Amino acid sequence: MEDDPFLRKFQPSELKIASEFLTNCLPFLSRDLCKDCVNVLSDRIRSLDPEHCSKVGGEGNSKAGLESEGTSKIETEISFGTLSEVLGSVLPSRQAAETASPRMSWADMSQEDEFEEEDEEEESRKAIDASPMKTPEKPKLSREQREDLRLKNVKRKKDFICLERFKGKLVNVVDGLELHTGVFSAVEQKRIVDKVYELEERGRKGELRERTFTAPQKWMRGKGRVTIQFGCCYNYATDRAGNPPGILQREEVDPLPSLFKVIIRRLIRWHVLPPTCVPDSCIVNIYDEGDCIPPHIDNHDFLRPFCTISFLSECNILFGSNLKIEGPGEFSGSFSVPLPVGSVLVLNGNGADVAKHCVPAVPTKRISITFRKMDESKRPVWFTPEPDLQGIEPLPLDLNRSDSAARSAGSSSNHNGSNRRGGYGRRGGNNYETRGYYTPERSSEQYESREWSSSQRRGRPRPGRTS
Repeated sequence: MEDDPFLRKFQPSELKIASEFLTNCLPFLSRDLCKDCVNVLSDRIRSLDPEHCSKVGGEGNSKAGLESEGTSKIETEISFGTLSEVLGSVLPSRQAAETASPRMSWADMSQEDEFEEEDEEEESRKAIDASPMKTPEKPKLSREQREDLRLKNVKRKKDFICLERFKGKLVNVVDGLELHTGVFSAVEQKRIVDKVYELEERGRKGELRERTFTAPQKWMRGKGRVTIQFGCCYNYATDRAGNPPGILQREEVDPLPSLFKVIIRRLIRWHVLPPTCVPDSCIVNIYDEGDCIPPHIDNHDFLRPFCTISFLSECNILFGSNLKIEGPGEFSGSFSVPLPVGSVLVLNGNGADVAKHCVPAVPTKRISITFRKMDESKRPVWFTPEPDLQGIEPLPLDLNRSDSAARSAGSSSNHNGSNRRGGYGRRGGNNYETRGYYTPERSSEQYESREWSSSQRRGRPRPGRTS
């Protein structure tokens, strides 16, 4: 940095802000670059923060965060990753570059108590830096204030409309759907994805119970996605033993990882799921390019509502009372909801029990985690409720005000209409970023509804509004 006359004109604090901003934008700046170019760009951005550079030389490749299942305090927290760590999960290769000690940025300071914060390290770095050019320290918010600030910035869309004729009546088949964005920061998403990859590796090595990890052969397009089940073993179809679809009460799987219980507590405390329906099981789906989920309605061995969280890449989920299979991994329906990276889709009411849903063949790597609460009468015989998932209470929040604001933001750009095949719903566009990690600044409140096949959606511009 000393050799660059342009950079010498700025104070270290200004370069630090620029470094953090460029770090957040790096997944998009490096989208079409090769791995070597990405590493060069990553090192250049990282060099803008001289404090960070000094720690790289002193600490090497140290890495904070989750080290073992047995260390509950560390396991239950999501730590702040470095730039190279974030790149490792965005790029196709999962091999991480050399990383420095994790540090906190202003953009991700507001974390739930259980998500790891590195205030002490931040304070020590500030104490060491005695530069006279240092700008005055910004006023610090308490942990509760930071969490309250993030909670208020969560966007919640609950006014999905798709009118279809069902049992002789015209009904909104997606009533009960909710889409929540801004619940998990980019760093938190990175930590969760790393944990999923760790679990996948353990499953392939045979370190998880037999029915926990499943990696079937990809015998045709759309078949063979990896699944990891915790809390219960769910049977998707009648098996060779004659067991019908549903929870297999005598099959044993691994319990919920501690990190997943942290996620569940976040979902309850931040008003994504109600405290009367705390999930006690989950399934992780790891999609490779071309993998899909066919049209279905979730088994009623699980209570409503339930939710699914999306990671790594955006995809569309189709809804409708009459979804059609057009070919391997190809489906068509009357209503499509884009799922931004890091978003939480809640299914309840007609959206869970009248409309079927499916995920067409995905164009790139994707991970989803679906959290559900089992019907007590369907729980496995060995199941024991998790003590640390009892008595969770939501944080204070005026949901009525945030909901009305979301509705007013979307009402001006969306309208109801019909399409050629008789489906009805909200139309419009969306400009969600399809790669990298979700941040609220990249969100849009516009959604589209139209009966179309999944083959029309990949690789082509989405259809715009029609008159």
